[in-house]
Amino acid sequence: MTRKPLPEGTTASESRVQSLGVLEAVKRRIWPLRNNSGAMVDETGRQVRFGLGNVSKKFNEVMKSSDYVGVEPVVITQDMVGKIIGRFWAREYKPEGWVYTGTEREVAQKNFIDKVNSLGGNAAFSNDGN
Repeated sequence: MTRKPLPEGTTASESRVQSLGVLEAVKRRIWPLRNNSGAMVDETGRQVRFGLGNVSKKFNEVMKSSDYVGVEPVVITQDMVGKIIGRFWAREYKPEGWVYTGTEREVAQKNFIDKVNSLGGNAAFSNDGN
């Protein structure tokens, strides 16, 4: 599949980068799932939080889960030769040309990415659909 070129001097939106990223993930046999996150008040007046790890406002201020999460197949070596395991995969998609500047939101997103990677997962920011 070839990418439709963008007009001269423009960059891909976050939505386009996400779409390209999901297509790339599927090609790599990753199971990408959209991870909408937020809070709302239900019909009984209770606040309902949704999204992976969105357990409280305070927690969400320091750690925000990625736009997409999923399972990435990995072939293991040695004692598990030939068996496939699922490794946690996460991507925080940003518009093409985005550069990390350390805003509060970016720091919270990076905290999630760093935690996933520290536990053997595969998490990253992406502004190019990978």
